[in-house]
Amino acid sequence: MLPIAIGCDDAAVNLKNTLVEWLESIGIKVVDYSTDANRESNYYPDIAWSVGQAIKEGKHERGILVCGTGIGMAITANKIPGIRAAQCHDTFSAERARKSNDAQIITLGERVIGPELAKTVVKAWLDSEFSGGGSTPKVERISYYEKKAISS
Repeated sequence: MLPIAIGCDDAAVNLKNTLVEWLESIGIKVVDYSTDANRESNYYPDIAWSVGQAIKEGKHERGILVCGTGIGMAITANKIPGIRAAQCHDTFSAERARKSNDAQIITLGERVIGPELAKTVVKAWLDSEFSGGGSTPKVERISYYEKKAISS
């Protein structure tokens, strides 16, 4: 399994650090794309773009993005063709994001979710795989509209 990409802005450093420590403790390698002295910007759109591009380029299969709410990260990551990011703060949504929507990125908000629940939500997402079936034509339709938007 490829390492998981993770990134946060300055509003979510504590939750990101908690998730990195937890992921590594359960044997999952993590590459951190977060704010640091080497970044030109600590804006969440720049971090979401970096993680999404790394996934698109095949460096990672999945990514976790954390900001204050998870909303801005999801909006930005979803601008990258081929990337599906879902904001999830409960296990059902996290599971469905993978099983029904084949989301490669989960986004969380440090101001919305506590660290223990965040671990549980991320675990539900990590333990889920795209189930195909009736969801396949729907995910294909997302790609269809994405390509249509790019070409217009």
